[in-house]
Amino acid sequence: MSKRGRYISLSRRHLLQQALALALSLNLPRTGWADKPKKILRQIPSSGETLPAIGMGTWLTFGIDLDDRAALRTRTAILKTFFDLGGEVIDSSPMYGTAEEVLGECLKKLEATPALFAATKVWTSGWRAGVRQMERSGLLWDVERFDLMQVHNLLDWETHLATLKEWKAAGRIRYLGVTTSHGRRHAELSRIMETEPLDFVQLTYNLLDREAEQRLLPQAKERGIAVLVNRPFQGGRLFNRFASQSLPGWASAIDCTTWAQFFLKFIISHPAVTCAIPATSQVEHMRENMGACYGRLPDAKLRQRMLEYVRGL
Repeated sequence: MSKRGRYISLSRRHLLQQALALALSLNLPRTGWADKPKKILRQIPSSGETLPAIGMGTWLTFGIDLDDRAALRTRTAILKTFFDLGGEVIDSSPMYGTAEEVLGECLKKLEATPALFAATKVWTSGWRAGVRQMERSGLLWDVERFDLMQVHNLLDWETHLATLKEWKAAGRIRYLGVTTSHGRRHAELSRIMETEPLDFVQLTYNLLDREAEQRLLPQAKERGIAVLVNRPFQGGRLFNRFASQSLPGWASAIDCTTWAQFFLKFIISHPAVTCAIPATSQVEHMRENMGACYGRLPDAKLRQRMLEYVRGL
């Protein structure tokens, strides 16, 4: 065999081994090379840039005591697993206690520079306080600029959105947006989406909280606004309600082996959704979450079947 032929054979074997390792780590069925699961990507409408459809939130899970070295090691392992499995989007906020500082500390401990899409928020009142808070977030994360800066829960949004427009024009941030959570203030969010040049909105959407389907998701699709989805597990209550039940056998048709993947694939299969951002404090749960970013997604008919199944439980 020629050197060239041997190189191609070894490369193919190496790639096949990588594909198998990925499938095992994501709890997906073992497949042949031709069936290697593909990462699910979504476009940001305002730019055409693509992002993985599963990201990572930090609410509650990263707001830990900085002196707890064991907890810090676990968060670093969670981040490494997230990036190793193709994650990019990480979302945080000054509202989340020490989460931004913890993120910064853990990112520094990673051996390789990850493909990070850094998203955080401004959560205060007044122009000066907002600027100080956003600059402090940059120091805590240790990033030169944020990919996405959002006005958290619409707090003083007129003031902060004016600043974000200036910062985007100056290249200090790449994208701007606003957020809501817990299904609140949808009417106000809709008015802002109609009149302001938003790149992103963030809102609550999951199998049980589906109010966003009525107006906000269609509006985002029509207006060309990317959508981040928070509380995809309803703050953990979806697991409390359904995890003791059997996952339906037909879930394998969309490459789901866990309830987390079932919940997440329902969300990211909506045509208006760009990225879901589940939070976790466990490495194994991160593997499960990232498994939803690979393989097949439900079509409209199967989405309806998913809804009917959980309604019957």
